[in-house]
Amino acid sequence: MTLRITWDEASARRLERQFLSVPARAGTLVAEVVGAMLGAHAQVLSAAEVSVGVRAEGVTRADVRAALWEECSLVKTYGPRGTLHLLPTAGLSFWTAALTAIPTGPSPFAKDARMTAAQADEVVAAIADALAGTSLTIDELSEAVLARSGPWAGDLVMPAFQGMWPRWRQVMHRAGQRGALCLGPNRGRKVTYTRPPHFRPMAADEALSLLVRRYLRAYGPATAAHFAQWAAAPRGWARDLCATLADAGEIEEVDFAGQPAWVAAGDTEFPGEPARGVRLLPYFDAYGIGCHPRELLFPGAAYERALAGGQAGNHPVVLIDGVVSGVWHQRRSGRRTTVTVEPLVRLTAAQEKELARQVDRVGEILEAKPELVVGKVTSGPHA
Repeated sequence: MTLRITWDEASARRLERQFLSVPARAGTLVAEVVGAMLGAHAQVLSAAEVSVGVRAEGVTRADVRAALWEECSLVKTYGPRGTLHLLPTAGLSFWTAALTAIPTGPSPFAKDARMTAAQADEVVAAIADALAGTSLTIDELSEAVLARSGPWAGDLVMPAFQGMWPRWRQVMHRAGQRGALCLGPNRGRKVTYTRPPHFRPMAADEALSLLVRRYLRAYGPATAAHFAQWAAAPRGWARDLCATLADAGEIEEVDFAGQPAWVAAGDTEFPGEPARGVRLLPYFDAYGIGCHPRELLFPGAAYERALAGGQAGNHPVVLIDGVVSGVWHQRRSGRRTTVTVEPLVRLTAAQEKELARQVDRVGEILEAKPELVVGKVTSGPHA
């Protein structure tokens, strides 16, 4: 008999496993919290700091930065979907093997701008060699790559924000996913790149199996299409992968909100009580990106207000009892930050008090004195 899982049951378990129902106790390693999220999106580092901080008692941005730049228990590199993430350094053997085993789609670049597979491999090797034992700015790295690969790698063929980038930058994300590159501490205002600590990649099949099971543990029940969207993978490939893992007894099918979905084999315990509480999740928080179905996570007005063309993460969201029920924005000025919250539902008195506490917590994380303003959020979605 197929196990039936409701939205409330799934939501409560997801929040619990990501330390959003009860934050991790003081003293929990920052890397453990990041691992439970399957990485913290770090295109905006302050958002990653809030993502981690709301999940762990007492953690501030200084703790996240210490884990990243001093303790080196975290690494900032290109992770899922080719976007910058904080990942546990101890998990790089798993992450690099899994991410590089996910097939990529067709190149988004014009035909005369593309690189062959051999050229891409050559550039990744050049990046790895150039960054061995040192840190370089993007301009220094570009010079080093051209010196090793040839002038063709420097052709200005990639449309960028205010001009054109050299050809070799097409594969920066792949270099990060292969472990040839990660970000280092800023040199003044300039970003630097370096090599992560040495590791031996896991076997690809083992890593893919582990990736699916970890995704299902954090965000399941989920379909192959949900996993494909999270991983930026072809749907057909994800469907075949899940079928293979099911045949091997590594995942099993359940009924989730009336539709067939997957959980890791044997991982069928769910909380008996629905999720409760108010949480503020920043730009591109892992929870909003990884959880499905979107129409249940973003019900009613939230579907239009808190998604950008159906894409999650572009707005910071207010999570109430496990569903998106508002948007928010913080604007910092010196040691103060103004947190504007736009609820999409009527708040109870208890929820208003908890919202105020959560705003105070965001201030603690960002090491700023917060001011709560309830009203319309006028800032648009993040690019």
